[in-house]
Amino acid sequence: MRTSSFALCIVFAGCALAAAGCRSLPPSKAEAQFTPAESRGAQVYRAKCAKCHRPNDTRPLNGPGLQALTKVESMPSGAPPTDERLSNVIIHGRNMMPATQLTDDQMSDLLAYLHTL
Repeated sequence: MRTSSFALCIVFAGCALAAAGCRSLPPSKAEAQFTPAESRGAQVYRAKCAKCHRPNDTRPLNGPGLQALTKVESMPSGAPPTDERLSNVIIHGRNMMPATQLTDDQMSDLLAYLHTL
């Protein structure tokens, strides 16, 4: 089960690249330009997400890289990467990704940060 879930994460990262086509992905927003919410979201990311997800790369770590996550038209499931969809996966987990308990404010800040990637 663990191997197939890891393979799914690799497929996710590959599909994110394919969805972006041959063009390069848009760069992440410079940290010096973050709003207060984006800065707080970066702190949540470092505490809860960074051990498994690379922020400025599409290569997988323990989970898929997240560069341009909110800028692609659809995720491998075919669903658009909406805040609602991302929140659902973060809160409830999916495949190898465990559920992550966040307050509403932490989730809002994390989503703001994810939009900078």
